[in-house]
Amino acid sequence: MTIADLGPLNRAREQRAWYFTDWAASAFQTTVAGVLFAPYLISVAENAVGEHGRLHVLGLSIAPGSLPSYVITLSTVLSVFFYPVIGAYADRIARKPDLLAAFSWVGAAFAGLLFFMSGENWLFGSIAFIVANLAGGAAIVVSDSILPVISTESERDRVSSVGWAYGYAGGGLLLAVNFAVVSLHDSIGLDKEMAVRLSLLSAAVWWAAFMVIPWRGIKRHQPVAVEAVEGGVLTRSFGQLWATLKDLRNYPVALTFLAAYLFFNDGIQTVINSASTFGTKELGFGDGIVLGTYLLVQLVGIGGAILFARVAGRYGAKRVILVGLVGWMGIVTVALVVPDKSVLPFLALGVAIGLVLGGTQALARSYFSLFIPRGKEAEYFSLYHAMDRGTSWFGTLTFGLVYQFTDSYRPAIFALIAFFVVGGLLLLRVDTARGIREAGNTAPPVI
Repeated sequence: MTIADLGPLNRAREQRAWYFTDWAASAFQTTVAGVLFAPYLISVAENAVGEHGRLHVLGLSIAPGSLPSYVITLSTVLSVFFYPVIGAYADRIARKPDLLAAFSWVGAAFAGLLFFMSGENWLFGSIAFIVANLAGGAAIVVSDSILPVISTESERDRVSSVGWAYGYAGGGLLLAVNFAVVSLHDSIGLDKEMAVRLSLLSAAVWWAAFMVIPWRGIKRHQPVAVEAVEGGVLTRSFGQLWATLKDLRNYPVALTFLAAYLFFNDGIQTVINSASTFGTKELGFGDGIVLGTYLLVQLVGIGGAILFARVAGRYGAKRVILVGLVGWMGIVTVALVVPDKSVLPFLALGVAIGLVLGGTQALARSYFSLFIPRGKEAEYFSLYHAMDRGTSWFGTLTFGLVYQFTDSYRPAIFALIAFFVVGGLLLLRVDTARGIREAGNTAPPVI
């Protein structure tokens, strides 16, 4: 009597639930981190000190225009210490979906506090964003560690890319609503500040509500290859982390990819988080145009993520990621000379970003998963995301410093080309087949 293999069916069910992690969290990444937070924080800071004044924090003199970059940089520096411990703990428990939901709801709660950022209270808004960004990044660490558990190596690129496409669809849908609210605020009886604050609040509510789907739909898989470490939960987590860090030298390909990712993802994330500031403060567009362009990026990104996944199925993820990095180099070069207040070139930049954005990030996630030994998913992805969510410190710090010295966002965004060049050169050194063998994984049909 033949017994049916229900594994693919069960994986597909969990994968559909997992897709909504990106759908839910992208509301914060698009509406808040991507579009509204930076310009609004700059405006609140300028209310406190004036457009040409300086903020004084811990003895540092900060231009209001540089404040968002420094806030994101601080958040990422903190994540270097926070995420690896979270990853080590997550790999020791079966209740990853519960941990995913808990961090998401904490992040959503602090994102909701941004509604109360008004007047001159830029410090309150900065702290709320830092906590929301840290919690959101921790949730994504846990979410990404679930990807290898619910998919085989041959499914990985497709599942990762579809999840990214869900993120663009969900984030884009909410952004479309917020675009209408901010653009038509007079027609619905709101001043512009209240329209922005309500949009920030909507992202928090969206994030919290849709996270219920993966929380309920993903199974609690028992951990494997857990290090035998004595002590309480925190002690065991640090022990697991220490064992993994010592073992990393046995996986040089994974380390080389992490170094490459550190650079090229810094460039990607800094462009994403600085795009709204560049559009409003440098090119002179209103928030409506910037929101509309960001919405265009989301819509194009859906197709871009799926397209990159299909091309990767034929040519391999590494080659396609390298092509995407060449595209990013072209984008930051064009940004150096794009005309002020010229809508069509700005929209063309948005289309180009949408094409390469989701594809490079989704494939980087699935490509890296091939180099992770079983049972270490959350720990490895915690190192991965210590260089990811909210951007890493090199990119945003470079952007902020170049602006501080030149008083222009054009050279600041062009300076990021160095990150794509260095990241691409390091990625060329990654031996995919060797990395898969070292991790003990099965090679997909095309590498």
